[in-house]
Amino acid sequence: MLGKGVGGGGGGSRAPKPSFVSYVRPEEIHTNEKETAEKEVTLHLLPGEQLLCEASTVLKCVQEGSCQRGVCGKLVCTDFKIAFLGDDEPALESDETQFKNKVVGENDITLHCVDQIYGVFDEKKKTLFGQLKKYPEKLIIHCKDLRVFHFCLRYTKEEEAKRIVSGIIHHTQSPKRLKRLFLFSYAAAAHNNTPASPQKHTVMFDTLEDWRGELERTRGNMKYKAVSVNEGYRVCERLPAYFVVPAPLPEDSVSRFQGHGVPIWCWSYHNGCALLKMSALPKEQDEAVLQTHRSFLDGVYRVIHRPPYEMVRTEDLSSNFLSLPDIQTAYSKFKQLFLIDNSAEFWDTDIKWFSLLESSSWLDIIRRCLKKAIEVAECLDVQSTNVLLVEENASDLCCLVSSLVQVMMDPHCRTRAGFQSLVQKEWVAGGHCFLDRCNHLRQSDKEEVPVFLLFLDCVWQLVRQHPPAFEFTETYLTVLSDSLYIPIFSTFFFNSPHQKETSMGREDLYVPSAPLHLLTVWDWSVQFEPEAQTLLQNPLYVEKPKLDKSQRKGTHLKHQRQLSLPLTQSKSSPKRGFFREETDHLIKNLLGKRISKLINYSDELQDNFREFYDSWHSRAPDYHGLLLPHVEGPEVRVWAQRYLRWIPEAQIPGGGAGALASSLLGVMEEVRRLQERLGERPQQLPGAGAEVEVEAGAGPPGLPRSARLSSLFPFALLQRPSAKPLLPTSGWKALGGEDDLATREDEFVDLGEV
Repeated sequence: MLGKGVGGGGGGSRAPKPSFVSYVRPEEIHTNEKETAEKEVTLHLLPGEQLLCEASTVLKCVQEGSCQRGVCGKLVCTDFKIAFLGDDEPALESDETQFKNKVVGENDITLHCVDQIYGVFDEKKKTLFGQLKKYPEKLIIHCKDLRVFHFCLRYTKEEEAKRIVSGIIHHTQSPKRLKRLFLFSYAAAAHNNTPASPQKHTVMFDTLEDWRGELERTRGNMKYKAVSVNEGYRVCERLPAYFVVPAPLPEDSVSRFQGHGVPIWCWSYHNGCALLKMSALPKEQDEAVLQTHRSFLDGVYRVIHRPPYEMVRTEDLSSNFLSLPDIQTAYSKFKQLFLIDNSAEFWDTDIKWFSLLESSSWLDIIRRCLKKAIEVAECLDVQSTNVLLVEENASDLCCLVSSLVQVMMDPHCRTRAGFQSLVQKEWVAGGHCFLDRCNHLRQSDKEEVPVFLLFLDCVWQLVRQHPPAFEFTETYLTVLSDSLYIPIFSTFFFNSPHQKETSMGREDLYVPSAPLHLLTVWDWSVQFEPEAQTLLQNPLYVEKPKLDKSQRKGTHLKHQRQLSLPLTQSKSSPKRGFFREETDHLIKNLLGKRISKLINYSDELQDNFREFYDSWHSRAPDYHGLLLPHVEGPEVRVWAQRYLRWIPEAQIPGGGAGALASSLLGVMEEVRRLQERLGERPQQLPGAGAEVEVEAGAGPPGLPRSARLSSLFPFALLQRPSAKPLLPTSGWKALGGEDDLATREDEFVDLGEV
């Protein structure tokens, strides 16, 4: 018996009975070691990657329906990943090409992607950390991309089992030094190779010309200027070397408090209004220091309040919005819904899906972020008012809200190049602490907050509701979220541009003193072949403005679990969208005495929001103009592709967004070929034969037929569903009679309901 799976890290849940029995004797396994050695898959190492430890005769437990089977192979740990090399992994059919990542394989886990490690001791699951006195018979790894791996070590030699378990725990849980990240080993080993370049037209915002170009694109160069006062990071290590400030602002104001209290430009709307951000001045108790701060802020206010800036609206995100602990707690609960150890656990939790989903508050946090961005958009669009976002360091919630506003209001940010440039500008150059927020160095769990993942989830809500407005797909967003944990790209592995530049030195790297070339995640050819990259491009993207009322209604996916909460009155958030009288006295003086003009105005926020929101949704959308999401109850949904893609029980055979996209691509390919045959497009694409017949219902070249896909595509093909009861059998006693069932319908998921 391989050992039983237990609750997905939640603790306290009743462990299901073992679902797999091995009839193979240990001596039979060791007898066949020589035979299987010839069939072992070769371990492919990246440049600079080193093998640390390995163990043979490890069984990877694979869920197949209501049972498990064991795949025998070798488990290895390198300084880049944990990998399982199976002896008899089934080969895919030639026409079923999966969405393969060239860097991280199906059975690979990068060390930074490991979330929790559990061991099974006498069929009891315990968290593993530090030095172990006793080693488990089964290893369970929960990943940050929500994969769950089960490895049985019962037939592994004792010394090998100890080495592999200790090695995995040490290299995934122990604190690290920045320069010991694999990122630098890879860059140093590949220093003679030609560095990969980012995707064409992606602006990196690491030069003064990049910022000036963005000012010109948004027509903000009349009121704002790009400055180089922080060149060489001589003023502030937190800020980028170049950024944009109001044109009349003296450059010495930037250096006075190391960039604090200075309005920094984010983006300009076509009506001349701008979105700004500011890191708040540190709170002081000394009255003399407070007075100095007040005088400085009052001077800044006079600069940005006089013509041509007119009115400025201030959003204090540190006190009037979400807190980072709120986000951390919500996601910690939310992710447990998808870290499923086995099929029995899936169906046991299915009956309380709604209550668990609601108690996590993750969807409510997404809704609040979208509503905040709509509030800011209303100020810019309707009231023609500049908006100033204020946060302690302006590197977390400021990045989130400003980016969402730009996605909603700037169609350029809904193209692939524009979106990538937006991430570079607001998150990378903006100083979001990716190293701390992703806990790449394993130095503080308290600092680990998925702010960027929250942003991607918010963008996905927009992509789902308005597909023709985006040049990229949900698959693009999903693989971008996965790239957070691949340490060969520098994009998401530093806290600031200054940290990146100072880390480029070669001390302690023991390599020739040639310049290091760190890859950027935007060169998708590093991870995917051209054929796979087509799944990142939205075939329904509207390149020119079109008013099509038929696309107003969102497409609802059939799914075993309803992906949104029932339509109930959402939690009312406090009316603290803008400054209130109870706001901290230092922050309240941020814009001087004239802030009192804005305090009374905040009472009108709810009415203005509703009028603006309803007015936009009553019109046909302009996909190259302002774009607002629906935020009512069921409209904010679970990002199914990212969170459910590894759970076979959650698949929709022959359906889902992936199968739909494949069918659409097939139709478009058929139309293209017909146009060529009719002479409308005489130029043939490379490799396309004009005489080739396209079978009806076939997908595009390189992709399987939609009938062979499921909602797990492109991350998995159609899998055999597990046998499932009409109602979870483990819940019969708790359900009671028919009358009780009727009263608890909000906890029961109707498998046929959308």
